[in-house]
Amino acid sequence: MGVLFDECAERGHATEVLLDRPFDIAPEAGTAHSVAALAALVQDMAGRLAAAGARPGDRVAIVKDNHWDYDLLACAAVRIGALPAQLSGELPAESLRLLLERLRPSLLVTSSGVLERCRAGGTDLLPAADACVLLDGELPGTLGLESLQGHPVPGPRRRHDDEPLVINHTSGTTGVPKLVVHSTRTIIRKLARFETVRYPRIGVRRDDTLLNANSFAHGRTFCWTASALCLAPRRICVVTGQDPDAADPLLRACPPTIVEALPASFVRFRPLTARLDNPFRQVRLFISTYDAVHPPTIRAYLGASAHRGALWMQGWGQTETGPLTFRFHTRRSVADGGDGADARNLGRPVPFKTRLRVVDPETLAPLPRGRAGLVLARTAARGLAYVGEDGRWTAKQHGGWWNTGDVGILRRDGSVRLLDREVDRTPELSCLATEDAVEDRLPQVLECVLLAAPGEPPLPVVVTADGTLDRARWQEAVRDLPTLRPPTVLTWDEVPRTGTGKVRRGALRRRLTGRTDTCGSGRWT
Repeated sequence: MGVLFDECAERGHATEVLLDRPFDIAPEAGTAHSVAALAALVQDMAGRLAAAGARPGDRVAIVKDNHWDYDLLACAAVRIGALPAQLSGELPAESLRLLLERLRPSLLVTSSGVLERCRAGGTDLLPAADACVLLDGELPGTLGLESLQGHPVPGPRRRHDDEPLVINHTSGTTGVPKLVVHSTRTIIRKLARFETVRYPRIGVRRDDTLLNANSFAHGRTFCWTASALCLAPRRICVVTGQDPDAADPLLRACPPTIVEALPASFVRFRPLTARLDNPFRQVRLFISTYDAVHPPTIRAYLGASAHRGALWMQGWGQTETGPLTFRFHTRRSVADGGDGADARNLGRPVPFKTRLRVVDPETLAPLPRGRAGLVLARTAARGLAYVGEDGRWTAKQHGGWWNTGDVGILRRDGSVRLLDREVDRTPELSCLATEDAVEDRLPQVLECVLLAAPGEPPLPVVVTADGTLDRARWQEAVRDLPTLRPPTVLTWDEVPRTGTGKVRRGALRRRLTGRTDTCGSGRWT
């Protein structure tokens, strides 16, 4: 990964990279880049990191605003033999402090906005690292990025395939995220290489325009960076925010043919699909990861595409394992109202890559197909460890199988149906399936979240554009569902979220109910 951009440039890859805003590491360079220009930028950053004191084997923590230059900085760190740790700048200040304490980085690369936000919350990040590089100016105790300019570019340092390559954190929906270590073998050879095959219908073509609207601090985009660059599409477009009006100009300037986005981004950009000249009319493949997308959203995007065979590829996996299953949706499958529209059917295991089994949560004994239990996975792409939490990592392994912490059903056809996270489960219903039903029946609902607590019905939190809800329509929508408490209605920005847009259910539960207890044990979160 340290020489990825160099090698692609040397091969003559002519991919044009277009950004919705300039890189934070090169604001003066504008929003259009060639692969050769990106290679030069990675080399420049490698020289600056070395000038700041980063050495082979050191950990370099990267905490900043969301942008693809997370991966450029990571590649620069890899180039000099350091170990990059990509941490979302949207994490709560206390979570960032704890993660940096576990990392003990030699170098922290961040922005004044992140430092000031954390200080306002009573947390100073500077003592967590030996040195700090500030991307925008200088503050006492930091090194300005500009002051490191002009340092000789160190030669690339190779590492063994099984040595640590990158550290990424999990989503953190249930508390402080875990720090997952991946090697070249696990995240590049086992995951990225699998994506570089030009599969029929879903493979990247040289005339494709790829749009990525993701959380670039996460391992998914590090893997995507490797595969997308190698496949040399005509264009790569990067969207960093979730404001549909801000994203629309770039989407119209270069209409994508393949779109990969966070589930939350798909929800936020959905109004664009209803415009007469919608920017998704040329898309032949939509890709969603991190979390299931509800059927109404899938229908909207597939309906917006004018491509006859448009597909929606839904992937399920974890930071620790990479993708475990995938499933395809078509206009017909999500419109029939039957099992095909069930977004909680996550499809089958990735062929020749992953295996799944369901076990009893108490005894861990295998259960027959059709019975609900904990989902275990076996994959060669599993990471190496949790930083600073060896016991937690060991507790989630069972004879070569990895405990996902999800409750699901392995069906007779080999597909898996996700019911709930174990920590969020309730005996009376599947929270996730109930959320799907509500969103399907009430189009004005952007998101529904059920918060389960022992001894009482779940509390529905309903997210709408204006924070209002027609109570009569609500009663009609839930009349045949298990008993629920009266809904709490919020706007999108009033809901605490992770860097990937997932709801931080624990924080939301504490805010609305004052409770922290759940129906699940939480042993495998």
